[in-house]
Amino acid sequence: MNPDSNVSIPLWLLYEDEIDAWRAAQSPFARRWLGEQNFKGEKHRVVLLPDSQGALAAAVGGLGRRCGAVSLWHAAGVAERLPPRRFRFAQPWSVAEATQLCLGFAYAAYRFDRYRPAKSDAAGVESPANADARFVALAAESLRMARDWINTPASDLGPVELGAAARRLAERHRAVYQEWVGEGLLAANFPAIHAVGRASKQEPRLVELRWSPGGGQTYPRLTLVGKGVCFDSGGLDIKPSSGMALMKKDMGGAAVALALAHMLMSVRIRAELRILVPVVENSISADAYRPGDVLATRKGLSVEVGNTDAEGRLVLCDALALADAEHPDLIIDFATLTGAARVALGPELPALFGNDEIMVRELARVAAEEHDPLWPMPLWQSYEDELASKIADLNNVASSAFAGAIFGALFLKRFVSESTPWMHLDLYAWNPKDRPGRSVGAEAQALRAVYRYLVERYGTE
Repeated sequence: MNPDSNVSIPLWLLYEDEIDAWRAAQSPFARRWLGEQNFKGEKHRVVLLPDSQGALAAAVGGLGRRCGAVSLWHAAGVAERLPPRRFRFAQPWSVAEATQLCLGFAYAAYRFDRYRPAKSDAAGVESPANADARFVALAAESLRMARDWINTPASDLGPVELGAAARRLAERHRAVYQEWVGEGLLAANFPAIHAVGRASKQEPRLVELRWSPGGGQTYPRLTLVGKGVCFDSGGLDIKPSSGMALMKKDMGGAAVALALAHMLMSVRIRAELRILVPVVENSISADAYRPGDVLATRKGLSVEVGNTDAEGRLVLCDALALADAEHPDLIIDFATLTGAARVALGPELPALFGNDEIMVRELARVAAEEHDPLWPMPLWQSYEDELASKIADLNNVASSAFAGAIFGALFLKRFVSESTPWMHLDLYAWNPKDRPGRSVGAEAQALRAVYRYLVERYGTE
């Protein structure tokens, strides 16, 4: 931020159909300047308006064609094109709009600068009185937290470091922390997690956080599960180099689950919160698990390994079985589980599965309102026989090349009781191309959507 600028600068955000009327109300100088710029309110385009001395007097950003509600993405795209000064909105916005716009500025201000200084400072904005400033600050902090974890390579965020990050989060919120590590996983009956992670120099682990708002009351139990594969080589079914390049992000589900837990504990969600994160590196060594191996699981089901690159469902199945044993009010798992979900829906749209259609529809509704979309997908029971094995209870991959995201979800479903409400989010956790306000890198998909849904479901203290 420019240290010489102590006064905020008015910022207009206008749709294309508002430009003519707005321009007509400006000074002759401003009208001429806007005409010279040929500004028509194009989405994310910015025009800076100078005063008579050449200093910055105001700015106007385009919202494009009027289509749907104003979202953080409108503001993020404008914010990155503004100079590093402090701005204020020059027109009124509703509570929801003001909140989204402020969050967009906060989102665009993110810089991953662990390994090199940021190339530029970010523009800031004054929060209007009607904006939910508390939510904006909490969401911005949690988004930064998750994106930093996902962006960090496995050399600096392996199982040890991710476990330590979870411990620090527990200490911050006075949550009870526990972890099972290495051979301790076998002693505690988490054989699938151990099998996937045993080839790595850093021992596999299962991390648990428990938190309650206290007060001597009885609260419903809510469990979050996050896939924490810090790097995925594919194991002995090794990925090609192109498929391995982004595998530092394979712990994106864990990052979202932990950042979501931070948000929920910060607002004191009216639920007993449990977070389970199986943390491993899927490596290759003489001790790596192999195609054709039959693994034991916590639930007692035997799993034939059809492919060592389908490791996420193997570490999640032990964690889900542990979660299910308490029969909580709700289990939600987050995982960068299948490439098939990306083939079906692309990188921007996580797939949403669940064993309660009403619950799934409600989360999808809230996600759309929060501009953090999810797309419901079916747990198509007719496909379950594709996971059959001739020597074990089931295989970790299907015999069919079709419907891979559904097969992954159906595998996980086998480890949750039918009576336990459960949702599974298959996300990408990455933005693969530069877009306005969103540079290439980590995306904490579903974080805001699930937060809003859970606050609506359980309430806060």
